Formats: sequence, C-alpha cells, structure tokens
Amino acid sequence: MAESTPYALIFDMDGVLINNTSVQARAFQLLFRDLGLTTNALQLLKRLNGMPATKILETVFTNPVPKKQLETYANQREFLYRTLYWEKRRAMPGLTQFLHDARAAGFKTGLGTGSGNDTIGYIIDHLDLRRYFDVVITKDDVDHGKPHADTYTVTARELGIPAERCIVFEDALMGEQAAYKAGMRCIALSTSIKPAKFQAPLKVIKDFTQITPAQVLNLLEQNLPIPKPSKQLAKREYMKM
Repeated sequence: MAESTPYALIFDMDGVLINNTSVQARAFQLLFRDLGLTTNALQLLKRLNGMPATKILETVFTNPVPKKQLETYANQREFLYRTLYWEKRRAMPGLTQFLHDARAAGFKTGLGTGSGNDTIGYIIDHLDLRRYFDVVITKDDVDHGKPHADTYTVTARELGIPAERCIVFEDALMGEQAAYKAGMRCIALSTSIKPAKFQAPLKVIKDFTQITPAQVLNLLEQNLPIPKPSKQLAKREYMKM
C-alpha cells in the first residue's frame, strides 16, 4: 500500500471486537424487569444496537423521561452488563491477528464506538487491544451518536484519512447507517442480526477468521459506490421491526 495514500479501517466495539450482544440484551432485560417493562430487549437491540444506551432507553417509555433519569437507568444497565460479562470477555475470533496484519500492511486503524471511555477501557484494556488503534473515539467525543455520522466522521478526521478511503466494520443497522452518512463503505459482522437485514455491506463475515487485510484492500480498490443511507432503516421506532 502506498505510504502517501493509506486506507483506514474503523471498528465499532460491541458485536465487532467482542461478541457480546446477547449479554447486552440480558442486562437490558433485567433492567426492564425491575422497571416493570415488558419490552423484548434482544429484539430491541437488533434494531437499535449501536446507539447510546440513553437513546435506546428513550424509546421504551410511553411518556418522556428526564435525561438525568435515563442516565441513571443507563448506569444501572451498565453495572448489570459488566457483572454478567466479567468472566466472558474475549476478543472476536481472528481479531488480534487481523489487527496486527492490517497495521503491518499499512492500514490506519480507528475505534469508533457509542460507548463511553470507562466502558471501552473495561473491554479494550482488559483484552490489550488499545495498542492496535491509532485513534479511539467514544460517545464522549461527539455531539450525536449513531445513526448520525459523527462517530465515524470524527474518527476519520483524527486519523487524517478521507472518508472515501475508510471502511467501517459494523454489526448493527444504526452503525451501518452512520457509516454511509459519513461517506464510508461497510463490512458487516453477523453477530447481532442476520446478513440479509443489512442494507448494502461490501461483505458479511461471521468473525475475523473469514477475512484478511489483503481482501479488504481489494474491496477498497474496487472503488465501489458508497450506498446512500436508508431513511427507513435509520428510523428509531423499534416497534415496527
């Protein structure tokens, strides 16, 4: 890869670096039980995963809930999640080797997640993954979370790479839409939803044993059109799934 014109790989965290969607759903479900809500958390996440927890929670109440209360609920969910996931923290199969090989091949690498700094530290520092990323962008670094473009736009800007030379790894519809809004292509991981549910990824993989940096480079060099975001898929009304 020419050093003067590198490409960038940008990764979501939940469902991409780690396969944790079922545990996230369990934490939400326990919170909903305590709040007397009957919402199906797994179905909810299949639609809205990738958005900040407060925004996800906002959708399950009939009446508006004050921001501070939503933050309290999100913190409760985070505690439940960490307790449930403590002994299960594992990198996605093939991830570490893929990241090592990608950096050796000249790719810039960034992490763009809707989680906060404390949450990502619980994952990427425990798994010793931070060293593989040139840039780490969290919800604390952007004004608007997914499906807005901010997360990936800011990551690309900090990497110093034009959007059209970036490719995003996502497992969620909201994240896929954020990538397209940012003017980037996407490779999807089928850890949270079925492959057919995505809009138009370049490729769908189960984990990082199914792809190499050379294959990603080939996809980028084809210079395929960047999909236009789907207004329908970016809607937040999970009840219409």
